[in-house]
Amino acid sequence: MSSTPAIQSVETGEEYVHVRFRDPDAFETIRTPDWAAKAASEVSAGAEVRMGKRSGSDDWAVQSVLVDVHVGEAKAREQAVQILEKIES
Repeated sequence: MSSTPAIQSVETGEEYVHVRFRDPDAFETIRTPDWAAKAASEVSAGAEVRMGKRSGSDDWAVQSVLVDVHVGEAKAREQAVQILEKIES
């Protein structure tokens, strides 16, 4: 695994804090797989993970993590990094 990417942006919406790690334009396809949500929920209940498939590759990577807004932005940042590391390790 390469080093953990830095957080590019954080946006707080009505339901989620959206923590972006990678530019969505870098991916051919983006999905929110159930298996990733299950892994994420072990760190933060109700969290979702957007996975991207790079053009010309079979590799998938975490594009962004959505954490329930009730945890707050600071905690969402921490949990998003933990989720990213859990999935990509």
